[in-house]
Amino acid sequence: MLENEANPTLSKSTGLPRKRFYRARAHSNPLSDSHFPVPTSPCHVDFSLHYPQFCSSSDQIDSSKKIQFADIGCGFGGLLISLSTLFPDTLMIGMELRDKVTEYVKERILALRVANPGQYQNISVVRTNSMKYIPNYFEKGQLSKMFFLFPDPHFKEKNHRRRVISTHLLDEYAYALGVGGIIYTITDVEELGDWMKACLESHPMFEALTEEELEADPVVKLLSSATEESQKVARNGGQTFQAVYRRIMPAT
Repeated sequence: MLENEANPTLSKSTGLPRKRFYRARAHSNPLSDSHFPVPTSPCHVDFSLHYPQFCSSSDQIDSSKKIQFADIGCGFGGLLISLSTLFPDTLMIGMELRDKVTEYVKERILALRVANPGQYQNISVVRTNSMKYIPNYFEKGQLSKMFFLFPDPHFKEKNHRRRVISTHLLDEYAYALGVGGIIYTITDVEELGDWMKACLESHPMFEALTEEELEADPVVKLLSSATEESQKVARNGGQTFQAVYRRIMPAT
């Protein structure tokens, strides 16, 4: 409690970081140059900083444990927090370009670990540009789930190249996803929803999940409820448009 009183960025009642100290612009330009460390390859990622409970004394992650879920543009980390308890044995990471937001998620995870011993050890966050550096973090076929929740719509046609879902970027996501892995997308902008669905539908390495599969997948329900943005849309009575696709082997 004394620590919380001395640190105004932490809530006195919960010990969690307060968002008003970490506010940033809603969106960043992913095509601009940013200055942050980038590993030269997945084997150069220091997992001891992200998942200390899963690292041995040699600071190497258990060889049987690799990151399986990636939340691209994770925002304030709401989805990661929900997924952590739903899949407690699965390592997952949020990737966020905005520095203040990344710092908030780091502090939020650390506070949750302190308040809930043994929990939330399987989630972490990294500041990076996922439109440029996916292959620097993940091996071929490593991931089983990727999330793109309420991405920047970049409304102007000249800025569509900044969109995080595009035909050429899906090539990189297909590289990181194992066969059978799933991409989850959702937005409250109908035009962007149509864009993302069209990109996925036309790509030879993805196919849509059936209605029965969507109903049976517990993660799908989180898309419209777990994040700050999804909760804001729900409060305002807005619509959402989702596209959920499976990574497949292309037809030969």
